[in-house]
Amino acid sequence: MEQHHQLIVFFIFSGIMVVADASTLVPGIMTFGDSSVDVGNNNDLRQARFKANYWPYGKDFSGPTQSPSGRFSNGMLASDFTAQNLGFKKSPQAYLSKSYTRQSLLIGANFASAGSGYYNMTSLRYNAIPLSKQLDYFKDYSSKLVKFVGKKKAMSILTESLYVISTGDGDYLQNYYINPNLRRKFTVNQYSSLLVDSFSSFVRDLYFQGARMVAVTSLPPMGCLPAAINHYGGRNQTGCIGKMNRDALGFNNKLRKSIGLLGKELRGMRIAMMNIYTPLMELSKNPTKHGFIDGKKGCCGTGTSETTVLCKPNMPAEKICSDARKYVFWDGVHPSEAANKFISNAVLLDGISLML
Repeated sequence: MEQHHQLIVFFIFSGIMVVADASTLVPGIMTFGDSSVDVGNNNDLRQARFKANYWPYGKDFSGPTQSPSGRFSNGMLASDFTAQNLGFKKSPQAYLSKSYTRQSLLIGANFASAGSGYYNMTSLRYNAIPLSKQLDYFKDYSSKLVKFVGKKKAMSILTESLYVISTGDGDYLQNYYINPNLRRKFTVNQYSSLLVDSFSSFVRDLYFQGARMVAVTSLPPMGCLPAAINHYGGRNQTGCIGKMNRDALGFNNKLRKSIGLLGKELRGMRIAMMNIYTPLMELSKNPTKHGFIDGKKGCCGTGTSETTVLCKPNMPAEKICSDARKYVFWDGVHPSEAANKFISNAVLLDGISLML
């Protein structure tokens, strides 16, 4: 890992976000979560409620097909930029993709599914792949990897890879806030504790499967998402919904404490929270400071259709902004490629501690 350490130091003091040689800082990336990191697993799930395998999704994506890949953005996700920052030419593919090959096993896999969450009922509500099933797919991946490269090499890949977990806002926006039965059953404080407990259990499961390096994203400022603003109203002085942002911060505080406890409990585990709340809040409040023209409306619909959360299939071109690079949000909840790059660079130092 000495070469990795030198490269990381090079990042810190030069500010350069691209690996200087052909090596990668980790052998692979294993990704779990929801639409924030789904790169196409939902494409072929017949009953899945949320998909992004149609235009205008991916209209600016620079992948090999120049077509919608299943990513919930106009282009690359923050996780794609993270993979680049770690030295990968491309992100690991969706594990359920028809194009996933044995060779793909060597750099990891993406198991994320749009509509899933920490709470199992959130996933069931939207026919998404719950974290428990994502874990099953990972176990299947591990078995295939052992058969392909042998147990020793496979364990080296599994223990030295980066494990990314990105989910949770759907548990609130697509479940708790719109589900009166759930709100009667749990206070928001009880619900956040339930979600964090689910996160902790999932990390333990990953640990016993070989994971030793985990990065988990915080919740974003949910009250600043275009869909939330348009649907719920009640903006504060920042133009966002204060209660939702307070709920997000409450969850993030519990998540941070849980991470500290897990680091002590699980021997050899390195785990860190990627704070996406702060950079996304900054973009929402001060878009022009960072080269954007709007931080509260989505490019897809430009403020008129974000209550549907996603862009509509084959949306007329006149309903889409001319330059998505000028918008913080692509649709009602997902950032644009430009914002994703900003977020990825902003959390880069959060992850440095995992590799030192």
